[in-house]
Amino acid sequence: MRSNESAEDYLEAILMLQNEKGYVRSIDVAHSLSFTKPSVSVAMKSLREKGYITFDEMSHIHLTESGYAIAAKIYERHDVLSRALMSLGVDKETALADSCKIEHDLSDISFEKIKEYLVKVGVI
Repeated sequence: MRSNESAEDYLEAILMLQNEKGYVRSIDVAHSLSFTKPSVSVAMKSLREKGYITFDEMSHIHLTESGYAIAAKIYERHDVLSRALMSLGVDKETALADSCKIEHDLSDISFEKIKEYLVKVGVI
């Protein structure tokens, strides 16, 4: 997995956990992604150094503006692509897994065209 793709996955997981639980801890990210706590700790340090996340006094993780922008973009891609695949008849589990693979590599142009089409046909 490329470094950038890994960072995007972490940021997306943080956003999803924040929306689900209202707060995010490193252990929550580890459980969500099925990674070890030490691996997540290294990743969180890197994301903090890049200015994508901060920690509060309770060690809760918060996305910065730039971290949120990346997370929201990846989350939208994941959601739109999984809906597209399911509208084509792909089962939910496969669609979610495949959208995870596609979301990082698809060009912005192709993504926007897929999204426009899905809006046009009423899928989203």
